[in-house]
Amino acid sequence: MNLPFPRLYAILDAAQVSPRSMPEVTRTLLESGVRLFQYRNKLGNSRELFDACQEIVDVIHDARGIFIVNDRADVALAVGADGVHLGQDDLPAAMARSILPPGRVIGVSTHSISQVQEADRLPVDYIAFGPVFPTRSKDQPDPEVGFQGLREARKATRKPLVAIGGITPENAPGVIASGADSVAVIQALLGTPDISARAREFLEAAGRVR
Repeated sequence: MNLPFPRLYAILDAAQVSPRSMPEVTRTLLESGVRLFQYRNKLGNSRELFDACQEIVDVIHDARGIFIVNDRADVALAVGADGVHLGQDDLPAAMARSILPPGRVIGVSTHSISQVQEADRLPVDYIAFGPVFPTRSKDQPDPEVGFQGLREARKATRKPLVAIGGITPENAPGVIASGADSVAVIQALLGTPDISARAREFLEAAGRVR
């Protein structure tokens, strides 16, 4: 992925989008200036994941956006996505790299400094770290790392660092100032009545720190 890394990383969680359609939400966020997206569906089967990604991949690419598929390198390959995001229990990064064509993006989630250090040695393009603050997007979240954890993670890697977990427009400047290159958001973006206004709010807040 070419730097600079987009400041806002919108996670299109299938559980958060309803009653709006995924293409509708995607277009609204694109029109608001968002350019980096991840599709996430922890409950969908393979066909549902493929169909949902197929619906939005061209929408994102036509706007010169970047599209990442959560967990599934095979689905990312099948729909022509720009890459895959892997959790700690997903396919190893080296295996995902062997599946995807050259130039595709691979990200990995980490929740401790030791995991960041390990990820720094893997064939991945960026590292997600968190939760920074309390989050409702997971049933059993890992302990919050806070600003100090982010600063330590920044020292542990030179790869782009994506902060996730409980991030709002109010705390986003502090997250960027603590070393994150980008803020990943789900509930604080999709769980609002006006996602267009909230996306612009996030972009302004995250871009305030240079």
